[in-house]
Amino acid sequence: MGATTLTHETTINPNNTNIDHGPVVDELDGLIRVYTDGHVERPQFEPCVGPSLPLELGVACSDVHIDKLTNVWARLYVPMLTKTSVSKLPLLVYFHGGGFCIGSASWSCYHQFLARLSASSRCLVMSVNYRLAPENPLPAAYEDGVNAVLWLNKTRNDNLWSKLCDFGKIFLAGDSAGGNIANHVAARLAASDDLIKPLKIEGTILIQPFFGGEARTESERRVENNMKSSVLTLEGSDAWWRLALPRGANREHPYCKPVKTMIKMVRTLVCVAEMDVLMDREMEMCDGNEEVIKRVVYKGVGHAFQILGKSQLAHTMTLQMLCHIDAFIHHYHPFN
Repeated sequence: MGATTLTHETTINPNNTNIDHGPVVDELDGLIRVYTDGHVERPQFEPCVGPSLPLELGVACSDVHIDKLTNVWARLYVPMLTKTSVSKLPLLVYFHGGGFCIGSASWSCYHQFLARLSASSRCLVMSVNYRLAPENPLPAAYEDGVNAVLWLNKTRNDNLWSKLCDFGKIFLAGDSAGGNIANHVAARLAASDDLIKPLKIEGTILIQPFFGGEARTESERRVENNMKSSVLTLEGSDAWWRLALPRGANREHPYCKPVKTMIKMVRTLVCVAEMDVLMDREMEMCDGNEEVIKRVVYKGVGHAFQILGKSQLAHTMTLQMLCHIDAFIHHYHPFN
C-alpha cells in the first residue's frame, strides 16, 4: 500500500551544556531533568527509529502530520492485504507510555510492538506522538488525542490507507500513561459524539493504565519493596504525576482517576501485570463492570513488560497479550 512519507521528527530535547539554566528543580535519574528556568532535558532512554519495517512482517508504515502548529504527528501501521483478506479493517488509535513526560511514537520498543500488533490482529494502528509534560501539562495530551481522532474524520476520504479502514470500528488504546490518555480521550469524545460521526469508538484497550491517588495501595507497598520486579517505582510514579498535573494539583485530581462512566459505555479490555505497582488500581477500576470489561492478569511480570521485558517469561506473556487483544477486537473466544 502506498503511503506518504514525512520527515521524521522527535520531541526529545538535546542536552546543551553551553547555557546556564539554573539549578535542577526536579529529576528522575536517567529519564528527565527539569531546570528552574523551565528547560527540560531527556537523556536517550530508547533509540528513536524511522518508519521502515522488514518486508516479511507484512506491514506498511509511514509518519503523518496531525497538527503542524503543535508538532503532533502519528505513525501509521497498515497490514498488507491478500486477495482473501476482508476489505475493511479495524483501526486502533494508540498512545504510548512514559508518565506523560517521556516517550515517543518513534521509540524502537513501540515501533516493534505495534508493528507486531498490527500484523497479528489484522488492524490498522495509528500511534499518536502527543505533546509531553511538563512543558505541556495535562490536559494537553488528552486534547491531542481528541484532535487525532478529529483529524481521522476530516481526512478519512483523502488517503489510500483510509480506504482500507472500517471507521465504524475504532479502538482507543495505550499503555501506562497512554492507557490513561485512551480512557480520558474516549470520555471526551463521548461528550462530543456529533463531532466524530460517522466514526464510532467501539472499545478501549488499557494496558497497565497509569492512575493514582494519595493513599497507598497494597500493590504499591508490595512492589516498592521489591523494586526489581517492575520498571515503575512508587517514587517514579509520584514524580510523573508531579510533573504532569496542573500546577497545585495532587494525586486526587480527576486526571489521576479513570472515567468510570466511560468504562461502562464501551467495551474495555484491561491488561494487568501481576508485579506492577499499579495492579490494585487497575483491578479496582474493573470491579462491578464485568459485563463490559474484560480483565486479564499476566503472572510474574511487571510494568511495561510487553515493550521492555527481555526475559522468556516476558516474551511469552507478550504473545498472550497480543492474542487477547486480537480476540477482543474481533469478538472471538475468550472474548465472544
